[in-house]
Amino acid sequence: MRPRSIAALAVLCASGLMAEELPVPPKMSLPRITSPIKIDGDLSDPGWNEAAVIETFYEFQPGDGTVPPVKTIARVGRDDKFFYASFWCEEPDVSKIRAPFVDRDGITDQQDYVGVLLDVDNARRAAVDFWISPRGIQTDSILNESPFGEDNAPDYFWQSAGKIGAGSWTAEVAIPLASLRYPNKDPQDWALMVYRVWPREYNYQFYSVRMPRGSSCFLCWSATVEKIAGLPQGMHYVFAPFAAGFSDQVYPGTDGYTGDGTVTKGKIGMDLKWLPDAGTIVDATINPDFSQVEGDVVQIGVNERFALFYPEKRPFFLEEVNLLQTPIQAIYTRTITNPLWGARLTSRSGQNSYTVLATDDRGGGTVIIPGPVFSDAAPQDIKSYVGIGRVQHDLGPSFVSFLGTARVGEDGSYNYVFGSDFQWRPNDADLVTGQYLYSFTEVPDRPDLYAGWNGQKLSGFGMTASWSHSSYHWDWLAQYDNFATGFRADDGFVPQVGYSQETWSAGYRIYPTGFFSRLRFLTGGNYATERDGSLISRKAFPGISFQGGGSLRAEFDYNFESVAIDGQNLDYDRLIWTITASPTGFLPVVGVAGNYGKQPDVVNARVGTGGDILLTALMRPTDHLGLDIRLERRWIDETLSDRSGRLFTADVARLKAVYVFTPQLLLRLIGQYEDITSDPALWIDPVPRHDGGFAGSALLSYKLNWQSVLFVGYGDARALDETGTLVRAGKQFFIKASYAFQN
Repeated sequence: MRPRSIAALAVLCASGLMAEELPVPPKMSLPRITSPIKIDGDLSDPGWNEAAVIETFYEFQPGDGTVPPVKTIARVGRDDKFFYASFWCEEPDVSKIRAPFVDRDGITDQQDYVGVLLDVDNARRAAVDFWISPRGIQTDSILNESPFGEDNAPDYFWQSAGKIGAGSWTAEVAIPLASLRYPNKDPQDWALMVYRVWPREYNYQFYSVRMPRGSSCFLCWSATVEKIAGLPQGMHYVFAPFAAGFSDQVYPGTDGYTGDGTVTKGKIGMDLKWLPDAGTIVDATINPDFSQVEGDVVQIGVNERFALFYPEKRPFFLEEVNLLQTPIQAIYTRTITNPLWGARLTSRSGQNSYTVLATDDRGGGTVIIPGPVFSDAAPQDIKSYVGIGRVQHDLGPSFVSFLGTARVGEDGSYNYVFGSDFQWRPNDADLVTGQYLYSFTEVPDRPDLYAGWNGQKLSGFGMTASWSHSSYHWDWLAQYDNFATGFRADDGFVPQVGYSQETWSAGYRIYPTGFFSRLRFLTGGNYATERDGSLISRKAFPGISFQGGGSLRAEFDYNFESVAIDGQNLDYDRLIWTITASPTGFLPVVGVAGNYGKQPDVVNARVGTGGDILLTALMRPTDHLGLDIRLERRWIDETLSDRSGRLFTADVARLKAVYVFTPQLLLRLIGQYEDITSDPALWIDPVPRHDGGFAGSALLSYKLNWQSVLFVGYGDARALDETGTLVRAGKQFFIKASYAFQN
């Protein structure tokens, strides 16, 4: 992710000397374009002569407001339907342009691209980010100034094109005004940045505004586009029906299954988005297809105390996704697993915005059972109705909001959560956030599904507060969390309750010249206790991080930690590291991360020696082919009174090969092998000697846009038996077609 959220504000340095004078965000107008513009990468259209010209850029990284080594010229304007932007990018050696063919949302900082950041509320807290590569390939995201950072999951309808020439490359963009969700007022001001990423010996970043280093607010320095008048407020809709079918076969012996296991089904449904005006969005879905075409993030789940978090990627939940994000993860839409229907209303008027979501969930998946030291999971095989709502009131760069969620099961169980959160930005260096929630719960009376589900009633609070600071040299964070034992958030992701915790960190940055462009000396830690004051865990660490040539980024920490398991304090210390680089266009990503030293055996309440090593690499033999490799090993060695040996070794090997024929058509192959080998004699409870398996998949994808798609896929799964032999577990064939009709 680009380090834009820590971009620059100079205040008092550590020596007490006053830093340079702060820049003033510029102001500009957005001309109305009356001549035609065709989005084809050719900048000779007469409409560009009517656009506003932006030709002053500042090097944000690795430089500090210096003149970029290459020239960039941008133009922006609008008519009654579109916001337009174009870029002319000087390139002394076009053979060094990193512009592979990738899937939509596949642009990364290891590639050449340009971008447009638009905050149509002019609140400087969140903006829509449109990225365009020299091939015209699109990525879009939401950049949020809160701790949530940048989210690539939301998608928008827009047009783009790129063209590589002799000594330069160009890009053009036409964004429908209906995609921008601007407020219903006239005139209005927007906040705007345009930028360019140029990965060469460093990961250069050039912006159209000047930003002093160290600020906790990146968007605060955007240009103000003043007095935009006459924007259309008419109706817009997107209607996207789909049809899908699959054939799924489970083989006898898999998880005790004894039947023939062949299931063939078809499914039809629809998604509807309606904008009666620019500030109001209505989403509806019937029998939605919430299948996960892209494989989930690979994570090793052995020897973990709490449930693992997976990001949301389903379109129905991604409209104004920032309204569903709060300091406590009280909304985690992946808890809605199999709805028959869903409806959502999102609106903005003046300083107020809100979203309300309702659905009926036919059940499936799992629900998190939280605890102070461990979390558990139970099958969510209960039909329920879900309601979620949040309203937010803006106070300049700050806000206050109110949240309510509900899940009511057909068996009479329920979970209600309500409360408030706020974000206060007193200046450009400090950010204060907080949230207080209270829940009322009656758990299901279903001990057949989970032993602790006996129909009991629970209630309790959850709260968090944090204060972060970032200036030219110094940054620090202080945070306090407190959750009652009875707090539950069945529509959220709160795997730990019944504890309080203090967290802190501090860092000091310097900016040398030469190979290293940034050094940061850091320290931090946390201390968590149960409600009675007994220790849950503690951690303290010193560390160092740096950035350098070849887009090198690295951090080394030495952790001193302790965790309490079954009344014992397990003390351990270990070295933790993360190193990534982008050496060449052929090898744009290579990284190694992990830790080594003493390790807590949280299942058997012991301490061993071991580590976790993760190797990642992306190779591009051609502009059309990408090979994404991930190898991870986790292990613990232990010495007992009567024997010693390897408690377990967990390996994950994953290869993803993607061949992109055109920006619309690609073939993706994934093979993933997992192997967990354990010594049962070292475990207190019985464990299999071998566990894991192999999963392979092939996907042919054709996308006219993000919602007009055709997917054809095949999957094959195999499981490891006690001897370490792969046994066929199942196979699946699926097809899905969707088309978006819009006015």
